[in-house]
Order: sequence, then structure tokens, then C-alpha cells
Amino acid sequence: MQNYESSVSFLGTWGPFQRNVVIMLCLMSIPSGFNILSTIFLLVSPPHHCHIPTNSNLSQDWIQASIPVEQVAGQQQRSSCSRYELDMVKNLSVSGINFSQDQIQNQSGFNLGSSPFVLKQEQCRDGWTYSTEYFQSTAVTEFNLVCRDEWKQPLNSLVYFIGGLVGCWLSGPLSDRFGRKPVLFGATLMLSVFSSALAFAPSWPIFICLFGMMGVGQIASYIAGFVLGSEILMGSVRVIFCGLCLPISYVFGIMMLSGTAYLVRTWRLLSLIMAVPGLACIPLWWLVPESPRWLVSCRRMKEADLFLRSAALKNKVEPPSVIFNPSKFEARNQKTESLGFLDLLRTTNIRCMTLILWLFWFSNNLCYFGVSFNMSNLSGDPYMNYFLLFAIELPGYTASYLAIRFFPRRLPLMCFSLLAAIALLLLLVTLDGYPNITICLVLMGKFGTLGASGLLYVYTGELSPTVIRNTAMSSSGTWGKVGSAISPYLMVLAVYNQALPWIVVSSLSFLSVLLCLFLPETFGQPLPDTIQQISQTGFRWPWAYRNPPKTDEKSEKNQTISPEIICTTRL
Repeated sequence: MQNYESSVSFLGTWGPFQRNVVIMLCLMSIPSGFNILSTIFLLVSPPHHCHIPTNSNLSQDWIQASIPVEQVAGQQQRSSCSRYELDMVKNLSVSGINFSQDQIQNQSGFNLGSSPFVLKQEQCRDGWTYSTEYFQSTAVTEFNLVCRDEWKQPLNSLVYFIGGLVGCWLSGPLSDRFGRKPVLFGATLMLSVFSSALAFAPSWPIFICLFGMMGVGQIASYIAGFVLGSEILMGSVRVIFCGLCLPISYVFGIMMLSGTAYLVRTWRLLSLIMAVPGLACIPLWWLVPESPRWLVSCRRMKEADLFLRSAALKNKVEPPSVIFNPSKFEARNQKTESLGFLDLLRTTNIRCMTLILWLFWFSNNLCYFGVSFNMSNLSGDPYMNYFLLFAIELPGYTASYLAIRFFPRRLPLMCFSLLAAIALLLLLVTLDGYPNITICLVLMGKFGTLGASGLLYVYTGELSPTVIRNTAMSSSGTWGKVGSAISPYLMVLAVYNQALPWIVVSSLSFLSVLLCLFLPETFGQPLPDTIQQISQTGFRWPWAYRNPPKTDEKSEKNQTISPEIICTTRL
């Protein structure tokens, strides 16, 4: 498509029309943010132990003593999955024989007459008793996803993120076929419908299926809004919208979830409330426009022309008599080589560069969601912990935007990642006895991860040649989704050692920083158009790297964020 932006330049970059678009699309991103980390509050596993039936006629002392004490992650705590044989405990209670709780737990001094005996343990045959200190009910407590069924807990999150991966794949082709606006509202409505249905799930298999469908709608709605805004807005306003306004409104939705979960502590009611933001956005259908760029690409010139004249009226500018000259917007007939996924691995330079970027995306998403999910293992009020964890995203996105706007790519990316790695590695020292310092380090790690994430989007697009840029972004985003999908399993490592999850995420961040040394700088440089150009600016050994010649100031300013990168970043 030729000269589109020059043809619509009469609108200007900012006015009442653009302001309304920014406000409407920011509102449309709130439902997506409100649902992204719902797994934290719907699937939390509170402390629990075997249930002792009330008809067992045991005293409170015997009920307390009937639960064994175990060593978990170096600390003593009551067993979550076993109890002493209830029949034997009943016999001891009825016989009037009294043992101290220390004797029972240590299995010492147990004699009936002249015969010593040992209390045997059994599984929780009568279910579990769950702590209600912070959560009245969760999907874990209702479906008893503990002990033998504990493997189902991370599987729920895995299915949710696999649904997000499916949403990534579907949103692009669907929005190209039917338009950005129908996909945006369809995905938002889908998110609300399945969130409402989740509240009435009668069993775990139905719950996990509905939860996976929520993941499809969550990511598809955000991507459609991102693409729609990037295609309607132009110039610096597009940069601010994609790099600052949309992420901040998204974070606002996440913070709303934390506050709502604090007030509503039953998971079924919370699921119903999670559908409200999406339903509230449906009336915006009559206020959110379709992408005129997409209309032109579909040869719907009359609709695009009518839309732009309406926008000019709102901005109080005079449109030209002919906005689109059909002869200038005909499809290019030049034959180009069809490139695919395997071309990212064809030559040595682009293969090394691609593998480094994939690892960076994987580790960044694993770190982001790993930190979020493992907050439940830290001391303190979980609602306050999560609110702080979400609130730190606001300065994180702001710092990322400023770095993108004014600084080179490679050094800030390495600094943000190194900050996250060092902060999370220091948790090994503070986990046991310094809860406040631990929370501060976790927030620093989240801040660094967010800063690196914003830069990574732009850096990946600028490193990739035009002929395969969309494929490069899609494949990188896929590896990012793989990292987010397996992040719930980091909590499983905490069963063996509380520090293991933090060791894994910090080690991956350190490795990403080291590999980033092999990538070239792209700030102020022309975008590569062909794979052959990568041989000149692609993968290099750090000691052999030389900065490419600087371009003029105007080119550097225009390179801050490429419009093409924004429009093709579907994942």
C-alpha cells in the first residue's frame, strides 16, 4: 500500500478524533488486563490439613495431635496430606490414656502395658480442612486439587496460557479477514461469556475447558486493540499510545482485579464480576471506529473515504477533494520470494540472532509470570503483595517508554535484565528472615523484567529484515508464550527448596544478558529489508563488533519506533 499516511496527513497527528480513539481503546484494554492474572486468585491453594469428622468424638487436643508434623522446605509444619490412623487415635482417646503432643509427634514413650506401638499414618479419607484467613473459597478448595490431585493446579494455568497461544494464532488471520473492530469486540464478549460460565462450572474438567477459552479471548482482545490503535493513529501519538497509554490502562485493569479479589473472597462470585468490564465495553461498539488502513487494503475505498471525512469534521480540518487515488493504491505486482519460518534459521548470522532472541523472549516471560505466581510463597498479606507487584508495572512501563524514546536498544535492555537478575538472586539471602527486603527485591525484579519486555518488542522488530519481520515477531512471541505457559510449574520447585524458583529465573536472566552482547545496536540505523543485509549488521562476536555509521538526526528520530514494527507485532 503506497502513500497511505501522506494521503491522510491532513487529519494531523492529534485532535478530538485521535483523543477519542485513544480513550476508547484504552477502556477496551481494561477487560483483558482484569483477566490476565485471574489464575492467581481463582486457583490459590491455602494452607490445609486432613479433615477430622465432628462425629469422631475427639477432644481438641487429640484433633490437634492427630495431624503429623513434617519438614517442608527446611521448616516444620503440619502435614497437608496425611493424618494418624483415626481408628487408633479414637481408641487411645476412649481408653483415657493421655500422651503429650510432643510424644505423639516424636513417636516416643508409646506403650500400652508392656507392648510398645507406633502410630501409623493414612491418607485424608474424609477430605481436607482449608484455612479461610485470606480466601473463603477457591477452585482448589472446592474441587480439592491438593495432594494426589495437586498436579492439576499448574495444569489449569498451562491450559489458560495455551489458550492465549491459540488466541495469538487466530487473532491475526481473523482480523485480516473480518476487520479489527469485530475481532476486538468478539474477543471481549467471548472473555465475558466464558468468565460468567466459569462461575457455574460443576466439576474440574468443565472448569479447565472454560478457563482455556478465557485465555483465547484475553489475548485476542488485547492484540486486536493494539493493532487497531497502531493503524488509526500516526506519528508520535502512535508511539505514545502503543508504548505508554495502552500498557498503563492494561495495568490499571490488573490492579482492579487485586482490589476486587480483596473485597470478594469467593471464587465463583469473583468469576462473575470478572465478566463485568467486558460487558460494560460492548456499548462502545458505536464509538470505536474500524481501521481505515484495513478498509483501504480491502479495496473498500468509499467506506474509508467517508470515515476520514467524518474524522476531519471532528478535527475541524478541510479534507482534500480526493483523498484516495485508486491508481496509487493498487497492489504491488512485483514478485517477491515467499519466506517462512525456516528462513529464520537458514544462514548462520540470522540463525544465531534468532536463537538468542527466542531465548530472551522465553526467559523474559518466564521471569514475569514466575515472579507473579511465586508471590504466594512469600510472607505477608497476599492481597497487598500482589497490589504492589501490579503497581510497580506503572513505573516499569514508563521507564521502558523513555528508554525506547531516547536511548540505544542494547545497553538499556541489558541493564534492565541485569537489574532483574541481581534482585532475584539476592532473594537467596533474604528469603528466610527479611520479609520486607524480600518484597522490595521482588518488586525490583519485576521492574527490570517489565523494562526489558518493552525494549524487547522494539529491538526484535528492528533486528528482523522486512521480508520476514512478521514471522520473526510471531515466532519470538510464541517462545514468550511457552515461557509463560510453564511458569506455573516454577512453584513446584518451591516444594523442594523455596529458593529454587528464584535461582531458575535469575540464571536465565543472566544468560540473556551475556548473549545480548552478541547482538548489534539498531538505534538510529536503517531497518534491514532483506536477509542478505543481516550478514552486515547481524550476529557478531563482542570483541569483533564495531558500531555502524550513524545516520543523520532526522533518520534517528524517525527510527525511534518503526510504524511497520508496531503494525506487525501481533504476538
